[in-house]
Amino acid sequence: MRIGVPKEIKPQENRIGLTPESVKVLTLNGHEVLVESNGGYEAGFDNEQYKKSGAKIVNKAEDIFNDSEIIVKVKEPLTNEIKMIRENQIVFTYLHLAAGKQLTEGLVKSKSVCIAYETITDNSGRLPLLAPMSAVAGRMSIQAGAHCLEKNQKGRGVLLGGAPGVDPATVVILGGGVVGENAALMATGLKAKVHIVDKSTQRLEQLKKIFGDKIIPELSDKTDLKKLISECVLLIGGVLIPGAEAPKLITKDMLKLMKRGSVIVDVAIDQGGCVETSKPTTHANPTYIVDDIVHYCVANMPGGVPRTSTIALNKATLPFLSKLADKGYNKVFREDKNFLEGLNVFKGQVTYKAVADTFGYKYISPNELIG
Repeated sequence: MRIGVPKEIKPQENRIGLTPESVKVLTLNGHEVLVESNGGYEAGFDNEQYKKSGAKIVNKAEDIFNDSEIIVKVKEPLTNEIKMIRENQIVFTYLHLAAGKQLTEGLVKSKSVCIAYETITDNSGRLPLLAPMSAVAGRMSIQAGAHCLEKNQKGRGVLLGGAPGVDPATVVILGGGVVGENAALMATGLKAKVHIVDKSTQRLEQLKKIFGDKIIPELSDKTDLKKLISECVLLIGGVLIPGAEAPKLITKDMLKLMKRGSVIVDVAIDQGGCVETSKPTTHANPTYIVDDIVHYCVANMPGGVPRTSTIALNKATLPFLSKLADKGYNKVFREDKNFLEGLNVFKGQVTYKAVADTFGYKYISPNELIG
């Protein structure tokens, strides 16, 4: 198959869909790979590396979209890209459709085959293609939050780990999944006082085994969330409902309970955010303030560390892409129900229920379409 890798055009997004190493694997298997010129430069991969791996360097994105059977990206297509997507073309990337009505409408109209990294599952129901970027975002959330707490960033002026004679600061992490676990890894490393809130007793027990007394597990049904956020200076939003919009766990009124200069890092912003006052920001302008609370809501956090993120993402996506290119989507989807879970839009039909429910589309089971 002919696989196209355009340069990402979302602001401050410097990742790329394929590394030179991934290109080499694909070309050795007989596939043709088109990479947009300098598409990987900011992630540390230059044109010459791609050429040596067997890729053809293409100067214009239009030619990538026009000549490729599969488009491999990192972030969701933006308006200019949606216009270039062709009928029956496969789009393989993060989509987060439940937070993007216009994007969903555009992809439906394109009659393309849209596979979302974030809804592909494994045999245990986990999300193997979302996990690496969730891990990066979780780790970055503490790094970003600690920076935002500095006074010159309009934060409270607090060091997370405290100091001799000063107690450590309190961090509350909403959600004990991959984001939450990785946020806890960094926060405990900085010696903060860490609470993790989750709805699963089993998951909290797992986290307790990992972190021991370094964390305080909080079962959501039995936790006074208002009291908890009044005590913290850093709140991490790591809640996920696969493929669906994130629930709003923190309301605007609840911000009044938080200490002036406290920080919210809403990692769930890709799925709409779990804080009522959250709105997407960029790496260039990552924060804003509501009711004296600093909000950090960058919608592509891992894009800030593009080399690490691109390599980590490719480790997860390449086996799926190789299978897709080798066999074609019809055979792959019939053979692999976990891969089929990634199908969100198929030739004008919405095939992921959470997305259909969010925007009022008729849901069509992907099993009906693939047969």
